[in-house]
Amino acid sequence: MTSICMYFQVHQPFRMANYRVFDIGKHGNYFDDKKNEEVCKKVAGKCYLPANKLMLDLIRRTNGKFKIAYSISGTALEQFEKYAPEVLESFKELAKTGCVEFLGETYYHSLSFLYSKEEFEAQVKLHDKKIKELFGQKPKVFRNTELIYSNEVGKYAEQMGYSAVLAEGWDKILEWRSPNYVYQPNGTKKIKLLLKNYKLSDDIAFRFSNRGWTEWPLTAEKYAAWISAIQGQTINLFMDYETIGEHQWEDTGIFNFLEKLPFELMNYSHIEFKTPSEVAKMDSVANLDVPYMISWADLERDLSAWVGNKMQQSALNEIYKLESAIKKSDDKKLLEDWRKLQTSDHFYYMCVKYFSDGDVHKYFNPYDTPYESYINFMNILNDLVLRIKKPGRKGLFVRLMGKDEV
Repeated sequence: MTSICMYFQVHQPFRMANYRVFDIGKHGNYFDDKKNEEVCKKVAGKCYLPANKLMLDLIRRTNGKFKIAYSISGTALEQFEKYAPEVLESFKELAKTGCVEFLGETYYHSLSFLYSKEEFEAQVKLHDKKIKELFGQKPKVFRNTELIYSNEVGKYAEQMGYSAVLAEGWDKILEWRSPNYVYQPNGTKKIKLLLKNYKLSDDIAFRFSNRGWTEWPLTAEKYAAWISAIQGQTINLFMDYETIGEHQWEDTGIFNFLEKLPFELMNYSHIEFKTPSEVAKMDSVANLDVPYMISWADLERDLSAWVGNKMQQSALNEIYKLESAIKKSDDKKLLEDWRKLQTSDHFYYMCVKYFSDGDVHKYFNPYDTPYESYINFMNILNDLVLRIKKPGRKGLFVRLMGKDEV
């Protein structure tokens, strides 16, 4: 039997307000509530609500044979609670079917693993707690932000009790191997490594509506035939949930394609749907060594989308330098704001890679230029420092922009 493992990432950042240098020291309203509500409701209407309705219908029509998994960031869950409670209820309905698995990740969709293991573990635990509270599940499988992965991530995921961890099935780390098998992270004892089949995943996520693609139009029958011919234990189709209806608009036929796909796949007797934790019960075929960090972003599959230039490096270094002072302040609002500023999107907006991947970065960037994003972020960070240093907190050590201050 060959398993089909479908996993969707659901994420919305708390977008920053336009914070001018003149605002520093005046107020701590860092986030654009109006914009966040507007985007959340827009994507709910185009993607989350109709896609969840479709998934629930498919589960029922297949008598539970169709199975899927989601990783929903804590920042998205908070916005659903605040702006679109009907979306949250629709995810709860999916959870009740027993055919939907919710994965673990960093609550704030952050790059904390790269900068602070203490903060990373705290955010993962916060996220696990939120998933349990909302959906009655304790996450068994871990997905790091943007599928950032290395051997070290695999070891941490095992230490935290997960049965599997997800990663990109990138050619450079696989070499001659196939992504369609279960592996064991190098240096671990029993945790499994599930790799994205990026070619088949991207056929849906990026190429589906491209009329210049030689395989356009992609039909469910054609796609199922491709999958049926593949050798392997599992074919992992990982993508952003916003692919459905937002990145690929309804008029592209994406909903009709997904409505037909499970039935086309189930026409083949050797194919079945499984959740990631079910796939993790399979025997691994080999250890896989991933000594350096990879991700699922851009052509390079590295970290350059977030840490590739000096602006990004400076912003990340400065915000994590504040960790000790923030946590010693015992100020919950300050801690929450600091964590919302860690969301990876803020650093993605500072990316200057406008060549092969340029359209991707422009599409997701609310700023006219990456430099505006950096300036806005650093203005907010300067105000954050002033809040740490307000009366009653003397003695907290802060270092910002290379200057030591008390």
